[in-house]
Amino acid sequence: MAVRKFNPTTPGQRHKVASTFEEVTAGAPEKSLVKGHNRKGGRNHTGKMTITNVGGGHKRKYREIDFKREKFGVPGVVKTVEYDPFRSARIALVYYKDGEKRYIVAPAGIEVGQEINSGKGVTPEVGNALFLSDIPLGTVIHNIEMRPGQGAKIARSAGSYAQLAARDGKYAIVKMPSGETRMILITCLATIGTVSNSDHQLEVSGKAGRSRWLGRRPRVRGVVMNPVDHPMGGGEGRQSGGHPRSRNGIPAKGFKTRAKKKASNKHIIDRKKK
Repeated sequence: MAVRKFNPTTPGQRHKVASTFEEVTAGAPEKSLVKGHNRKGGRNHTGKMTITNVGGGHKRKYREIDFKREKFGVPGVVKTVEYDPFRSARIALVYYKDGEKRYIVAPAGIEVGQEINSGKGVTPEVGNALFLSDIPLGTVIHNIEMRPGQGAKIARSAGSYAQLAARDGKYAIVKMPSGETRMILITCLATIGTVSNSDHQLEVSGKAGRSRWLGRRPRVRGVVMNPVDHPMGGGEGRQSGGHPRSRNGIPAKGFKTRAKKKASNKHIIDRKKK
């Protein structure tokens, strides 16, 4: 997993930094695990734009990912490591001994031919999915469930990971990627290791067109809009725009948007560091 710079043969190549894809071993996805995907372009059922800066982009096929890892006691073998246009991490195609094929989010260091497993009594090795009650303290984990059987919700993007800090009764104490310390039931599953493609954060698109290929339209500053379009718009000449806020009027720069009475607040031990 590395990135490469390009010779400045064109203005778009001058600052471009892209992945080498050296860990990818297959060019086409497994047909049985692929389905079509229709883009909405940021519009609702009436055709009105409800999300700005979204639209266009290359056609994509959705790969169905196994976030639950509930094939307990059935070993699988990694056949390929592939690119997925819907996520920053790489994905791995696993052939299980019972004949089933599934995609998983590929951990860093996973190799073709490696055997993986999940459930009770599994060794805590990279790619294996274990219950939080069975994982040694201090282990680096990813793909963590928030509720038993729900499927992984935490630490799924490229290079992300959490750490199992302690256990207290029926809860495990996990240090999240954001720095937050949180309690999660020990009956939840997590996968050993960190997520692959950690160099994703070093990539530079190089030109506006590459963002359009990804379905990202130009982002216009609120200050240059009219008052009808944005709270910071309008005014004669170059006005300051007032206090920074979103198009919906929600303040930026320090305003907390999390609900004060959210039920899961009791599971948060220490908030993330600023």
